[in-house]
Amino acid sequence: MDASPAKRRRNPWWIPPFLGRVPADVPEDHLRLLGGLACALFFEFFDQGLLTQAIKQIAADFGLPEREIGRTMGLVRLGAIPAFFLLPLADRIGRRRLFLASVMGMSLGTLCAGVSTHITWFIGFQMFARMCMVTASATAFVIAAEEMAAQHRGWAIGLISAVGGSGFFGAAVLFAFIDVLPFGWRTMYAFGVVPLLLLPWLSRRVLETRRFTLARGSEADLAAAGGWLRPLADLFRNLPLRTLGVGVIGWAQSVAGAVAFQFSSYFVQERHGWEPGDYTLMLGIGGILGVLGYPLAGRTGDRRGRRAVGVTLLVLLWPLVAAYYAVPGWLVPVAFVPMIFCLTGSETILRALAVELFPTALRGTASGWYQLCSTLGAGTGLFATTVLTPEGASAIPAVQMVASCAWLAALVVWLMPETGGRELEEISA
Repeated sequence: MDASPAKRRRNPWWIPPFLGRVPADVPEDHLRLLGGLACALFFEFFDQGLLTQAIKQIAADFGLPEREIGRTMGLVRLGAIPAFFLLPLADRIGRRRLFLASVMGMSLGTLCAGVSTHITWFIGFQMFARMCMVTASATAFVIAAEEMAAQHRGWAIGLISAVGGSGFFGAAVLFAFIDVLPFGWRTMYAFGVVPLLLLPWLSRRVLETRRFTLARGSEADLAAAGGWLRPLADLFRNLPLRTLGVGVIGWAQSVAGAVAFQFSSYFVQERHGWEPGDYTLMLGIGGILGVLGYPLAGRTGDRRGRRAVGVTLLVLLWPLVAAYYAVPGWLVPVAFVPMIFCLTGSETILRALAVELFPTALRGTASGWYQLCSTLGAGTGLFATTVLTPEGASAIPAVQMVASCAWLAALVVWLMPETGGRELEEISA
């Protein structure tokens, strides 16, 4: 009698109906937590969207040739490398503190990038913002994994990724008006102040996880000199094969994903003569369908297993990337939807594996390791497009070639232990 009304309860305002119903047994306090995490991820995707969509205008403002765009975006991606050394702090001082500090840094870095007067300053501030973004998102996935029940972990990770991914569409709406905004792309970057203003609201919703509270060390351990570095050594010493596997899948999937997406806006404007509003329209219609990969992959992974879902999506990713950059202009939106679906769905599976395969004491560090390898993969892929593109030639053949790394990620995912539907303590044991 009581279960029926619970199943019919309305989604919170921040979960659009097309993402599906909230499971009946998810507590309200967990939904509030997920809402706070999704809000932070929204602005991470918003910042990523600014660079991806407005790169043509930014390049023109700073006088960058097409051949240098890949190198510039690669440098920005590599700015996330220091996050690897920050994320072990999540295993020492707590997930919540690191998460909130990272959101603040992300906001400030985006604002400063928007007022940069030279490409060097722009890259530097974007690198700082990217470091904070990666730290915030990696910590958010750890928090979600530790607080959610085993049967809903994949759903929760996919949900906050999907809602956060709408930040990319928020940036796309602004991008449609870039030619009439008073300061062009710089006005878009001014919206980076919003996370800073929302910090008090976030601090009330994102509390410390119960698993960390129970597992953390004593105050003496926390104060020990160099204590925050110990999880790094423990990660490789105690679980070397899982650590290596997570690193490879993070690197390989990101190589393919970075080149597939970062050139998507530039390609249709330069090759097919699209206007910014045309790209926004494609994102608004096709992107919404593609972003369903986040929650659908999470739900399916909870029921059918992470490995089967992850391998399927990664195997399909490479041919879909090649198709997007090869089909005629009128077919580009048709190729865009399944490409984004496979990209978002595979990210959900890999993010879940990166936190589920490790014990509580090392989970933040493991998430940092995954993010480091993912960052290196994105940088590798974008730099590779520059190296493989002859002077004055198009970068698209290199993009199609580099995307083949998705198949390496598929192979390693198949070799990893299954985590879907299992309690974290059982997996780590």
